[in-house]
Amino acid sequence: MNKAVITVVGKDQVGIIAKVCTFLAKHEMNILDISQTIVQDYFNMMMIVDASKVEETFGNVADELDALGKEIGVNIKLQHENIFNKMHRI
Repeated sequence: MNKAVITVVGKDQVGIIAKVCTFLAKHEMNILDISQTIVQDYFNMMMIVDASKVEETFGNVADELDALGKEIGVNIKLQHENIFNKMHRI
């Protein structure tokens, strides 16, 4: 399984989860775990996804998610799970 971490941060608004999940479904990325919270008016979501069925390159998908984030006014980042873990290890 090829796991990845997706983070979504920005001003809360209607449709953020729907648009991100629609993107994931189109790319056959399955959500394995998800956490979402709103602090005052700021939306924060973190997902662990199975990216093993994605046909595009990881870089292209990351760029497409970044573009989606800009379109809807949030910051979306995609990272390989192992890179995420090494970057956030204490």
